[in-house]
Amino acid sequence: MLACVKLGIMHSVVYAGFSAEALRKRIIDAESKVVVTADFGYRRGKSVPLKTIVDEALSSDCKSIQHCIYVRRGSDPINVVGGRDLEFNELMKEPLPNPETEMMDSEDPAFILYTSGTTGTPKGVVHAHGGYMVGVHRTISWVFDLKPTDVYWCTADPGWITGHSYIIYGPLMAGVTSIMYEGVPDYPKEDHIWEIIERNKVTILYTAPTLVRMMAKYGDAGPAKHDLKSLRLLGSVGEPINPEAWKWFYVHVGGSRCPIMDTWWQTETGMHMIAPLPPVPLKPGSAFRPFPGIIADVVDKSGRPVEVGKGGFLVIKNSWPAQLKTLFRNPKRYLETYYENIPGCYDTGDLARIDRDGYFWLQGRSDDVMNISGHRLASAEIESAIVSHPAVSEAGVIAKPHEIKGSVAKAFIILKAGHLPSPELIAGIKAHIKKTIGPLAVTDEIEFVDKLPKTRSGKIMRRVLRAQELGQDPGDVSTLES
Repeated sequence: MLACVKLGIMHSVVYAGFSAEALRKRIIDAESKVVVTADFGYRRGKSVPLKTIVDEALSSDCKSIQHCIYVRRGSDPINVVGGRDLEFNELMKEPLPNPETEMMDSEDPAFILYTSGTTGTPKGVVHAHGGYMVGVHRTISWVFDLKPTDVYWCTADPGWITGHSYIIYGPLMAGVTSIMYEGVPDYPKEDHIWEIIERNKVTILYTAPTLVRMMAKYGDAGPAKHDLKSLRLLGSVGEPINPEAWKWFYVHVGGSRCPIMDTWWQTETGMHMIAPLPPVPLKPGSAFRPFPGIIADVVDKSGRPVEVGKGGFLVIKNSWPAQLKTLFRNPKRYLETYYENIPGCYDTGDLARIDRDGYFWLQGRSDDVMNISGHRLASAEIESAIVSHPAVSEAGVIAKPHEIKGSVAKAFIILKAGHLPSPELIAGIKAHIKKTIGPLAVTDEIEFVDKLPKTRSGKIMRRVLRAQELGQDPGDVSTLES
C-alpha cells in the first residue's frame, strides 16, 4: 500500500476472506495489472491458500493482469505460472532501483476500495491523496487524543476501510506505535486478546461490537485475570454498539475509567463523521455528535428534518476532507447512489435519530445492505450467488438479529422443478455461496418456500420477508402481487 502511494499507483486491497469469483470481479472492474498475495495466510491454526484463490481468479478472463507477486511464508508446494508469477523474496535479492517519491496533486486518486451495493455489483469507491490524508490524520489525532507514547491497536482487517484509515495510514501519519495482529482474538485461547494488551501495554483499543459481544459471552474472568491498566481509551466501529455491550466494555475492559469513542463513518466517508472526543459526556449506544466541521442531520425523503427522537435518513449537508471522489469509472452511479435520493444532501444510506441533547443514535441501513460482524454485504449480492446454483430458481435474503454478530443472513429459496429440499441441498447451497462470495456471506438459515412477496413490477419485497420472520407489521403491501 505504502509503495503504491509513493509511486503514484492506485491500490485496491481485497479482503482475504473473499472467494476467487469475488476477487475476479474486482480485478476486472479495476483493470488491475499486478496482484500481490502470499502463498498462505493463517487463521485459527489453519492455513488459508491465498495463492490458490488468486490462481483460480486469474484462470478466467482477467486479461489485464501482467504479474502475480507472491510472498513465500510456508514450505508447501504451490502452483507457479512462468512469465507471470514472481516470488517477492527472490525479487528482493536483485539490485532494485530506489525510485523517487512521485509528486501527486491533492485530487489525484490514491486507492479504490470496493464496497457492497444494493444491485449486487460492488462499488469501487475512489479516495484521493490530499483530502483523505487530512481527514484521517485529524480524526485519529482528536478522537483518540493521540500522544507519541501511545501503543494503539485497531483490531480491524486491512482489507476494509477501517484498516486503511486506522491501521495503516492514520497511525503512521500520527507517529504512534501500532499493533497489527494476524488471526482472531480468541485463538489459541479465549483470553488471547487480553494477554496481547497486557504484554504490549496497549493504551488505546479500537474494535468492533461483534468482538465485544463475543468476549462478553466468554464471561468476565478473561479481562479480570489480566492487567489492563495501561488502557486509557476504548473505541467502537463497524456497527451500532448495543448499550449492554457498551457497559460491559466500559466496566470489564476499561475498568470504568476509559471513555468509549463510538465512531460512525463509512467506506465512502474515509474518516470518522460522527464521534465523541474524550472529554465529552457519553451515552451508551450513541455515537455522540458530528465531528467538528461536519454538518449531519436526520431527515425525511424530501430532505426536511424530522422531529426530535424520530427515525429518519442520516445525511451529510456539507463536504468534508476525506470524501469519496467518485465510483471508479461509474460517475452516473456515484451521483445516483449518494446525491440524487435526498435533495441537497449526501445520502449515507443509514437510518438514525437525534435525541433532545443532539446525540445521534444509528439504527442500521435504509437499503438492503446488511451488516454482519461489521462487514457490509448486499442482500442482492448473496441472492445472485444463490440463484447461480443449478437447483435454485429465486431467492430473497434478509438480515436477522444475532446476539454476537449483530445480524446474520437468512435466505428464502424457491427451487427449480425436479429438486426437493434436503440437508444435502442446504449444505450444497452454502458451499456454493462460500465459493462465489466467501465464507462471510454464507447464510445461517435457509428456508425453502413456494413463492416470494413481490411488487407488481417483480421486485422482491425484503421488508415483508423481514417483517414476517420477526413477527412485525409488514406495513403497506398494496403494491404486492396478488
